[in-house]
Amino acid sequence: MSSTEDFDYPEIIVQYSNGFLISKVMFTACELGVFDLLLESGKPLSSDAIAAHLGASTMGVERLLDACAGLKLLAVEMTQEGALYRNTEISNIYLTKSSPKSQYHIMMYYSNTVYLCWQYLADSVREGRNQYGRAFGISSKDPFGAMYRSDEEMLKFMAGQNSVWSICGRDVLAAFDLSPFTQIYDLGGGGGALARECVSLYPNSTVTIYDLPKVVQVAKEQFVSPEERQIAFHEGDFFIDSIPEAELYILSKILHDWDDDKCKQLLAKVYKACKPGGGVLLVESLLNEDKSGPVETQLYSMNMLVQTEGKERTAAEYSKLLEAAGFGVIQAKRTGKLYDAVLGRK
Repeated sequence: MSSTEDFDYPEIIVQYSNGFLISKVMFTACELGVFDLLLESGKPLSSDAIAAHLGASTMGVERLLDACAGLKLLAVEMTQEGALYRNTEISNIYLTKSSPKSQYHIMMYYSNTVYLCWQYLADSVREGRNQYGRAFGISSKDPFGAMYRSDEEMLKFMAGQNSVWSICGRDVLAAFDLSPFTQIYDLGGGGGALARECVSLYPNSTVTIYDLPKVVQVAKEQFVSPEERQIAFHEGDFFIDSIPEAELYILSKILHDWDDDKCKQLLAKVYKACKPGGGVLLVESLLNEDKSGPVETQLYSMNMLVQTEGKERTAAEYSKLLEAAGFGVIQAKRTGKLYDAVLGRK
């Protein structure tokens, strides 16, 4: 029998082992403002110039820039004066703060919050519960109380979710023709990015964001201007308070936060409030029916373990939850992007 020495070290193991390092290089370059600086400069810059602008060590910045170039996040050209760095198109679009499709905020949320919980993944697997207690020293019984443990954290989370919908929102809203629904409630709509995409795609609709009072306050102050008259707000806790009547309810990345019993409780309330002929749109990342993938969704489900009380599910599992609440004519569609859509009708 051959020993393990007869085999090359599998490249896939190297890639997986380096995953954390790769993401932290990208997060750090975002946090320090490397991509913003290069965008604003309008020309390639040397590592010395970038270090001086950032107030960082030349040695550290040079290594960071070279790593970003290796990851195709920066382009580098050699001149007589030395290496000059510039953004790639991907960095300009997704990694600069000023871009409409910027993913800066969600990356900072992952870097400073999610990764702290993931340090305790083994404990989460052993115990089957989230790790806010170990990561932040706060109660894990109320996941959103933990997520919103400070105004700064709440703003970071809301901005991060908005950045996700800037690239995925239109896809999930166009998965089905929602034009017959003009009175829409976005439960847990947060910073309003999905609501904004909805009224843009369906101009005859109005969307009311139903969220916790402190979330609504931040959304009004930071994300949704009074001029956006097709977007309204409703303050409350939809698990505790009543849900007003509407034609369509959007639950985007809501059910994956909770166990089946909590999901059934919420969907039963939604069904009761829903107008006859109306419906509910679930926006979630769907697992294959045999749960063999997609790998991104499998990883999201691990994140639900360390951060929430829920999990990612298959289309059939979401259909079963909808049927238990009374919804019928259930359809599921994959978008080919990070998030998919499930529509149930009353």
